[in-house]
Amino acid sequence: MTEITTAPQPRTVVVTGAGTGIGRATARAFAAQGAHVLAVGRRTAPLQETAAEPGAGAITPFAADVTEEDAPERIVVAALEATGRLDVLVNNAGIVCAESLGDYTRESIDTQLATNLTAPVLLTQAALPALQQAPAGGVIVNVSTSIGQRAWPGNSLYAATKTALELLTRSWAVDLAPHGIRVAAVAPGAIDTPIGEHRGLGPEQLRAIREWQIAHTPLGRIGRPEEVAWAIVSLAAPEASFVTGTVLPVDGGAVLA
Repeated sequence: MTEITTAPQPRTVVVTGAGTGIGRATARAFAAQGAHVLAVGRRTAPLQETAAEPGAGAITPFAADVTEEDAPERIVVAALEATGRLDVLVNNAGIVCAESLGDYTRESIDTQLATNLTAPVLLTQAALPALQQAPAGGVIVNVSTSIGQRAWPGNSLYAATKTALELLTRSWAVDLAPHGIRVAAVAPGAIDTPIGEHRGLGPEQLRAIREWQIAHTPLGRIGRPEEVAWAIVSLAAPEASFVTGTVLPVDGGAVLA
């Protein structure tokens, strides 16, 4: 009698901040492996550009501000409605307000905390029931920053929110292990993304920052979003099933210099 085997069903992946940069590259990398990706971001047009690149899987744009009260539930429902499952959650959305201690306002503090810290907590919480049902075990990958492991004068609040996300990564890894969920993080260094433009920096300011970053990166260059995406996809891969609680630097050695 011939044994009938069925191919494993494609995984469903949620990637926040998927309109540009690391999020876009990550969504495309998962789709290239055949996953169904829910690409979440605030603006529809960039998400559609993310989904325009053909891949083995499918990328579904989903416009949502992760800081809105109903966003976690809507995101999880959208993922489940598409495929009936949720296997991987990538908490990538983040915002930088380049201000020094003397310049912070309550609004700028609240904005960074809401996006970089509160939103990942609440979205992860909403996703837990579905992640626990993932056939091969759910995976959460948080996107931090290598700057969180050293001083960053003039931008300390952003670094602090990402450092807190790393602590949550380690704590969740212990909390969720009995439920079959792995948790990891990547800590990118200087990466070629539009984050500087989003901060309103001009060409001269961006050039000066890039020169400083290259000078403080042992590999002597700026990283590419695809290099961070590779790390995220690798940490979420079934082959990484014994990896949890780790924070992987993807920074050209910057944290060591």
